[in-house]
Amino acid sequence: MSRESAIRHAAARHDSGTFLAELARRVAMRTESQESGRAGVLRAYLTDEMAPSLARLRFVSRIYDNPVEGAGPLLIAHRHESDALPTVLIYGHGDVVRGYDDQWRTGLSPWRVTVDGERWYGRGTADNKGQHSINFAALASVLETRGSLGFNAKVLVETGEETGSPGLHAFCEAHRDELRADLLVASDGPRIAAESPTVFLGSRGLVNFRLTLDLREGGQHSGNWGGLLANPGVVLANAIASMVDARGRVLVDALRPPALSDSVRRALADIRVGGNPGEPAVDADYGEPGLTPTERVFGWNNLEVLAFKTGNPEKPVNAIPPSAFACMQLRFVVGTDWENLEHAVRAHLDAHGFERVGIEVERGMPATRLDPDDLWVRWALASLLKTTGKPPVLLPNLGGTLPNDAFAQVLGLPTLWVPHSYPGCSQHAPNEHLLAPVVREGLRIMAGLFWDLGEDGPDLLARRKGAQQPAMA
Repeated sequence: MSRESAIRHAAARHDSGTFLAELARRVAMRTESQESGRAGVLRAYLTDEMAPSLARLRFVSRIYDNPVEGAGPLLIAHRHESDALPTVLIYGHGDVVRGYDDQWRTGLSPWRVTVDGERWYGRGTADNKGQHSINFAALASVLETRGSLGFNAKVLVETGEETGSPGLHAFCEAHRDELRADLLVASDGPRIAAESPTVFLGSRGLVNFRLTLDLREGGQHSGNWGGLLANPGVVLANAIASMVDARGRVLVDALRPPALSDSVRRALADIRVGGNPGEPAVDADYGEPGLTPTERVFGWNNLEVLAFKTGNPEKPVNAIPPSAFACMQLRFVVGTDWENLEHAVRAHLDAHGFERVGIEVERGMPATRLDPDDLWVRWALASLLKTTGKPPVLLPNLGGTLPNDAFAQVLGLPTLWVPHSYPGCSQHAPNEHLLAPVVREGLRIMAGLFWDLGEDGPDLLARRKGAQQPAMA
């Protein structure tokens, strides 16, 4: 009975094909939460797959209806070993994006795991069935090696993450006592690179909003009326240019974050973003001046134009269009006053002479970040280093967005995310896949992490409480 035995046991699940067979069974379930008519299979993923698998690890599961009508159900599972031990909450989501069946490479299907060299193709392999399956398999390896975890474990699996996690926050609020824990450990998103074990501590937030300008009914001949009538495309383009310049610098003060903290700068100092096979080249001169590319994506805010339309782009005519609209998105870090975005943008547009441009905020999700100096973070990094022999990459937050605020803010938990995918996995696209070497390493990492939690958890929890460290940076 040893740490190394548990890690070898986890790796053997990969080497024997046991893990691949388990993943194939889960990928075959068409849990497309973005498609209507999938309620039955979403529930079946919890009742027929998750609950029985967790029962074999002596978890007791209960499946709940979503508080949002029509949204997918959720599962909570418990394994309690002792009131004196720390409790970890483990999260995953069983739903996937649309399969786009006819867009996959010849010979591939989104609902069948196909092995091609080191690549395991299938919808959900990377997001998120493969990732939570790695974590549950690692739990099994620790249990089968030690006979116990050495900590209490709770599992939360939702089936609506790909539609914005409807009901998750209300569910966590309603089940706060049942979900009470000392730490969240979860896996989603990519590593910084395939060969680099990674830990991130939260995610950037996002707000989507529309800018609209309707000046008149119908288009007017550009020869007869050009220079006499305001062109909404031109006006709206200039309105956007007043908000973000040609180099991508955000010009609205209220949409800019506080200065990077020393702990965040230290965490990002040696990280290089981009440059991996299949990735686009980074535009080094684009974004906030004075920041490295890594700081721009993990430590700063960016304002993006997702779509812009005026006139008929497919079949242009010689007419001044009557209207224009743009779909905008702000990705932001902790400290940004995102909830007042509409007021801030309205004030900015008015001050710059764009009173007729309308704004409509469509949706938003908060940013979260555990302090990189937190004791849980140091412990996790040490565990990954001990298992792999490679210094892990620490990201203060993911560049993308996850529903981490449900755990960090609603439940008040410190949050550790250990991803088992990589940037080129085609997540959300045709030909989604996992890399077999990352799967194997992920199984070893999580077995080591869960083993160490059983060894170190009680002392670490007492030290953290004694230091009275705040949970969020």
